[in-house]
This record gives sequence, C-alpha cells and structure tokens, in this order.
Amino acid sequence: MSALGLKIIDDAVQAANEWVNAVNDGTGWENKQRAYRLLRAVLHAIRDHLNVDEAAQLAAQLPVLIRGIYFEGWNPSKTPVRMRTRAAFIDAVQRDFEPDPMGDAPEAIAAVMAVLRAHVSEGEMEDVETAFTDDIRELF
Repeated sequence: MSALGLKIIDDAVQAANEWVNAVNDGTGWENKQRAYRLLRAVLHAIRDHLNVDEAAQLAAQLPVLIRGIYFEGWNPSKTPVRMRTRAAFIDAVQRDFEPDPMGDAPEAIAAVMAVLRAHVSEGEMEDVETAFTDDIRELF
C-alpha cells in the first residue's frame, strides 16, 4: 500500500521532488522553496517563448506534477513572447524572484536546463533550444 493510497500520486510527488532536489543541488542553494520557484520561473519563461505546438510537445515529456507547474497560469493566446537577449530571458525568470534576487542568474538557469536535459529527450531539447537566439542559448 502506498503512503497516500494511490501509487500514481505517490510516484508523481516523488518525481516532482526529484526534480526540485536536482535543481536545489545544481544551484547549491540548500533551499527547496527557492529551487521550486526557480524551476517554475524557468519553465514559464521557456513555455511563453515557444509556439503552442512546441510548448505542448515539451509538456508531454514532463512528469505529471511538473507539467502542472509548467502550465500554471498559461494563456496560449498571448504566446509566443519573443525574447532576443540573455537579459530579456533573465528578466523573465527574475520577475518570479521579486524582491528576492536569485543571485547568479546564468548559473541558476543552467541548473534547471541541466535537469531538463537529464529527463527530456535530446531531440525535444534541441527543438526547444533552437527556438531561442544564440545569445539566450548561452544560458542553457
């Protein structure tokens, strides 16, 4: 018997915790709440930049609870939001950290991208990264 009564829910919670822990480890923050906020902010910045089809294709490879975080608050009629520079992408992520700056933004964003690369197919990650300018891809 599972702790919550449904194995599928237990597995979803475990997968989400694994992702947050991996981001936490990648940043060295030792603060799971901040790691969660970072994961959410980067996922939203990526999602909002992608066209609707590509956003859905990425979502299909995310664990159930992470997929929920990814789609939280999404308005597909207002996407894609085109970002051209590293600064624009960092600003999009940083907005979720007001008034608590995330610190080394490029390093923090790279930690989330490392988790995505570890769990999402190489082909899908190539599609996602190709949607961004070379300047932004340097963050990844």
